Amino acid sequence: MNERIKELKQQALHWSGENVNRNLYSNYEIEQKEYEKFAQLIVAECLGIVDDAERGGSNDIWDNAVKFIRRDLQEHFGVEE
Repeated sequence: MNERIKELKQQALHWSGENVNRNLYSNYEIEQKEYEKFAQLIVAECLGIVDDAERGGSNDIWDNAVKFIRRDLQEHFGVEE
């Protein structure tokens, strides 16, 4: 597993520790929330890469293509900004 994936995993675990009331949820539900947060962090990381590609664009066609890719990724994974 690469280092960035490990960092995102730790962020998801840290997030769940702060945002999940352990008295209200079973361990299974907490684990599901951690997985969901981990997936959201990975998608956000991908969107960041797309944003970097947009900044490196050389023309309007490139810029528009990158914007559509970003939008499609957000819609596909149901990630909001």
